[in-house]
Amino acid sequence: MGGFFGVASKKDCVFDLFFGTDYHSHLGTRRAGMAVYDREDGFAKAIHKIENSPFRTKFDKEANSMHGAFGIGSISDFEPQPIMVHSHHGTFAVTTVGKINNVDALEEEILRHNSHFFVMSNGNINPTELVAALINQKENFIDGIRYALEVIDGSLSLLVLTERGVYAGRDRFGRTPVCIGHKDGAYCAAFESSSFANLGYSTVRELKPGEIVVFDEENLRTLYLPENGKMKICTFLWIYYGYPSSSYEGISVEKMRYRCGEALAKRDHIKPDIVVGVPDSGTAHAIGYSNAAGIPFSRPLIKYTPTWPRSFMPTMQQNRDLIAKMKLIAVPDLIKGKSMVVIDDSIVRGTQLRDTAAFLFESGATEVHVRPACPPLLFGCKYLNFSRSKSEMELIARRTIAELEGTDEVSNEVLKEYCDPDSERYAKMLDSICRQMKFTSLRYNRLDDMVASVGIDPDKLCTYCWNGEE
Repeated sequence: MGGFFGVASKKDCVFDLFFGTDYHSHLGTRRAGMAVYDREDGFAKAIHKIENSPFRTKFDKEANSMHGAFGIGSISDFEPQPIMVHSHHGTFAVTTVGKINNVDALEEEILRHNSHFFVMSNGNINPTELVAALINQKENFIDGIRYALEVIDGSLSLLVLTERGVYAGRDRFGRTPVCIGHKDGAYCAAFESSSFANLGYSTVRELKPGEIVVFDEENLRTLYLPENGKMKICTFLWIYYGYPSSSYEGISVEKMRYRCGEALAKRDHIKPDIVVGVPDSGTAHAIGYSNAAGIPFSRPLIKYTPTWPRSFMPTMQQNRDLIAKMKLIAVPDLIKGKSMVVIDDSIVRGTQLRDTAAFLFESGATEVHVRPACPPLLFGCKYLNFSRSKSEMELIARRTIAELEGTDEVSNEVLKEYCDPDSERYAKMLDSICRQMKFTSLRYNRLDDMVASVGIDPDKLCTYCWNGEE
């Protein structure tokens, strides 16, 4: 995944850029970067690895040495960005959020014009560099951004830094958010609206699907707005990736998670002693469940973060299984002799939640009932880089289906039955996963309940990873 922040200010923009970008640290773990433009000194850029050190530590030097009126920043799980290029449009920097499925076809088309790409250490081209090349295919800068948004199969939202200001474009299906903020003498754009408030910005609005705007320190202008733009925003943003204090399409992330937990509780029949949320993203769902069920919320699992950046993993191979558990510390007095319902945002591969349940049993829990806040993940996301899974068969639900059906090649008709929580096949899958994970019981949230918890038109939500519907 990834996030970005862009700003244009009458004052030096770097303070806002530094902290605005840092407020997106939950969206990426590998690379981060900032690019600025100063009317006297021109462009400057810095990119660092953040795998074993947080953004603020890595960019402390740049925060004190960079300066400019305009800037963009990025945090990413994948490629280094922003990318800076010089072309017939002039010099500009670009940062992106999304996933490009047709890289090879687009690369081949551009190479026909005697262009070239730099190759990253993994042998692939940088997707953000590809976006810059697409922009350069058109004579008009605005048409170039439109072209990039239109020809990419997958998704693309972007910020572009120029001498004239910052351009922002939202994915043509609105799969990821782009929010505009304003304060006296400054405008900003960000993935997370929660990055605004502590910097003094008020939310102006979210961009519509496919919309392109440009802003400087004084003005915000819409350059292109498609007619009848179709919305398909990712529902998983509310379930997991979104920051609790953010909102998308006017829907609070935290409140949606409360409603998810409430929906789980209303369909449940168990009466455990306590409700537990797997920190951090399971906590709000668990509070919602607790409130609706009238069962006390408890914190027997504490996340230890002071010296553990989210992606940190020491190179002590012989102890990797133990190290993977180091971020969670038990409170034995809250576990021993207790039956509990454990709420997490989702079950992907199953490894972490299986280990968490085993950990709770080892610490004295008598029952561990697991309630994921979303349905079983059956399809790999085609639109966003949410998971590093190389195959759908890494998803525990798909592995289980393959075992039940005796083949990896399962028809769409059969998969549809496994999507239906009232079907016999779904019940068999649920029972098998529960036994594999050694839970006391397992019940997923239903898709219809989860969608209702968001509270916007279901046709505007992408639920592909749960039902395979585009």
